[in-house]
Amino acid sequence: MNSLVLLTGSTITRTVLHRQLEEIIGDYVGITSFSIEEGLPENPLENQFIVLSHKLAETIPSIQQCIGPGCKVISGKRIINYENIDKLLCYPTGTSIMFINDSLETCMETIESLQELGINHLHYIPCYPGNLQFPKVDIAVAPSNFHQIPPYVKEVIRINPRLLDISTIIQILDHFHLTEPGNVVSQRYMRKIIQLSKRLVDAMQKANDSNHHLHQVLNGVNDGILSVNKAGYITVFNEELGHLLNVKPERAIGKKLLHVLDNPELVAFIQNTDKEEDRWFSLGQIEVVVHRFQLDTDQSSVATFKNARKTIELEKRLQLELQKKGYIAKHTMADIVGQSGPLVAIKEKTMKLAKTELPILIEGESGTGKELFASAIHNCSQRSKGPFLAVNFSAISEDLLESELFGYEDGAFTGAKKGGKVGLFEQANGGTIFLDEIGDTSLKLQARLLRVLQEKEIMRIGGSKIIPIDVRIVAATNKDLLTMISLGKFREDLYHRLKVLFLHLPVLRERSDDIPLLIESFMKRSGAEQIRIMPDVIEQLKAMPWYGNVRELKNTIDYMQAVCDGNVIRLSDIPNKNSFQESLRSVQSTPAATEYSAPASLPAPFTFEDEELLSLLDALYAIRESGQIPNRKRLVDLSQTWRKPLTEQQVRYRLNLLEQRGYIQKNRGRIGTTLTPSGVAKILANRAKKPGM
Repeated sequence: MNSLVLLTGSTITRTVLHRQLEEIIGDYVGITSFSIEEGLPENPLENQFIVLSHKLAETIPSIQQCIGPGCKVISGKRIINYENIDKLLCYPTGTSIMFINDSLETCMETIESLQELGINHLHYIPCYPGNLQFPKVDIAVAPSNFHQIPPYVKEVIRINPRLLDISTIIQILDHFHLTEPGNVVSQRYMRKIIQLSKRLVDAMQKANDSNHHLHQVLNGVNDGILSVNKAGYITVFNEELGHLLNVKPERAIGKKLLHVLDNPELVAFIQNTDKEEDRWFSLGQIEVVVHRFQLDTDQSSVATFKNARKTIELEKRLQLELQKKGYIAKHTMADIVGQSGPLVAIKEKTMKLAKTELPILIEGESGTGKELFASAIHNCSQRSKGPFLAVNFSAISEDLLESELFGYEDGAFTGAKKGGKVGLFEQANGGTIFLDEIGDTSLKLQARLLRVLQEKEIMRIGGSKIIPIDVRIVAATNKDLLTMISLGKFREDLYHRLKVLFLHLPVLRERSDDIPLLIESFMKRSGAEQIRIMPDVIEQLKAMPWYGNVRELKNTIDYMQAVCDGNVIRLSDIPNKNSFQESLRSVQSTPAATEYSAPASLPAPFTFEDEELLSLLDALYAIRESGQIPNRKRLVDLSQTWRKPLTEQQVRYRLNLLEQRGYIQKNRGRIGTTLTPSGVAKILANRAKKPGM
C-alpha cells in the first residue's frame, strides 16, 4: 500500500494534519507522523515519501538528520483553519487585532489566507516571539497551544493549526499516481471548504439577525435617536426621528448631518462634543428636548430627541406609578384616635389648613403624631391624588440627604449612578413632601430649602439646569426653632417661609381622657382583643405623664400584652419607673434644697400647682406632725376626702414621682417615708400662699 511520513514541529500540528490526511486520502495512502516535541525516528528514513508541515521545517537540523537516502520530500502549503474564525466577523470594520504566531512568515501567511477568504475588514497586526513591540490592543488571535499572550489583552480567539491546502493534497495524489480516486478526494476536500463557508454564512446570518433586532429596537423606542460619526456622516437615524423631522431614515443614513437638518443651531449643538448636555429646540410645530453625548469607542456623537408633549404625558403616568410604589399618604383624619377637647380642636383646625396650598409647620413633642397629621393633611387636600413623600432629616446623613432631596447628574460625584438620579422634590411633583425633624438640618441645606420655597424650582447636584417643581411642603419639628434662631442654628427667613400656617399638637398628658380609646385601638390593631385590661390599670395609665406621648403608650401596651398571664393585664404588668421616658425640663433648685437634691439623670419636677400631688405631699407632712409613720394605706384613707380619691397603686406611683424630684425619701422598716428639706420648704411655701395662713 502507498505510504507517506508527516513531519511537524509541534504535537498539536501533527495531530491536526494527520487527522486531515486520514479524512481525505486515508483510504488510499497509509500515514505515519512524527513531531519534534514528541520525538523523531532514531534512524534516518530511507526511500520514503515525506511531507513537511511547512517549508521552514527544511532548515531544522533535527529534521534534516531524519531524512535519509532515496526520500522524496515536499513542503506543505497551509490554509487557515476554519474553526473559531467566524468570531472575527462580529467585530466592527477597522478593529485592530493582534495576530500571534511562531514567526513573522507564518503570521503573514495566515493573515493573507484570512484576507483571501474575505475576512478583510479588520486591521491585523502580526506579532511573534522576538518582536518586543507588541501593540496595546484588546483582541488577539493565537494558536491554541500558544501561551505568551500580553497581559493587557482582554479577549483571545484561539485557532487550531492551519490545514494543508488543496495544492498540497493534489501534489500527494500525483506522487502516487492516484488519478481514479481523485474525484472522491476532491469531494472530501471540498466538503471541508463547504463546511467553512457554511460557518461563515451562519456567522453572517447571526450578524444580520443581530442588526435586524437592533434596528427594530431603535425603531420601537419613543425617542428619536441620531448618531453621527466623527466625519459628520449619519450612521443611525430611527423612524421616530423621521416622524419628528419629516425625513425618511433611508434618505438620511450615510448623508452629512448638515445636509439633512436645516437648523444650523441644532447641527452645531449635536456636533459640539465638549460635554453632555440637554437643550430645548423648536422643530416646526413640534417642541423637542435634545440630549447629546459622545461615544468614547469611535468618537461618534449621539443625540436623543424627546417630544415635549409626550414627555409631559409620561410625567403624569409617572406620578401614578409613584403612588403604586407606596409614595402615598397612608393615614386620614379618621386614623387620629381621640375625642378629647384639645384633639377635636386641632383636628378641626387641620381640616381647614389642609384645603390651602400654603406651607405648614407642625410643632409637637416626639410621639404626638406629626407624620400622622402630615399624611392626613395630604389626603384632605386638593393634592390627594398626587404623590406623598416623607423624609426624616435626623435619619439621613447630610451629604446623602442633599442628593436624595435634589437628585444629581451623571458623574456628579464618586459613586454616582450612571445617568444620574431624580430627587424627592422632583418625584413629589404635583403632590406633597413631608420634611420631618426639620430642626436637625444644617444651615447649608437650609439655604437650598429656602430657594425651593421662594422660587418653586430646584437644581440637581452637578447640574446647571433649573427644574421647576409644583410641591406643597409640610414640615415638622420637636425643637424650639425660635431658640435655635437666637443661637444662629436656624435661618429666620426659612422659619417664616415654613410657618405660613402652623399646628401645635397637644401632648398626651393634656388629653388623658383619650388614653382608653387609644388602648382599645392598639389592642384591636395587634389582634389582642381577647386580652382584658383591669380598670385600675387604665386609671394608672391615665395618671402617668407620658413624656414619650402616644408612641410610648403604644410600646407600654405591647409590653404588657407580652408579659401578662391568662389574657388579663393587671397592675403588676405595668413596667417599672425606669422604663418610661423622663421630662427634658431641667430640675429647678430652691435655697432649702441644699442638703438633698435629685440625681442629675432624673427628670424635672412636676408642676406643683397640680392639686393632687400637693395634697399628697401635705398629707405626708401632716402624718409626720401627728407622730405617725406615713405609709400607703394611711395616704389612701386621707385621699378619700379629696376631690379625686386615690388607689394604693396610684399612691405608690405618685410617691415614686415625688422621690425622683427630690421632695421625699422612701426608707424601709419603721422609718418609712420622710420629707427632704426641699419637700418641707415646698409645703411651707405653698401654705404661705393660702389665704389666712
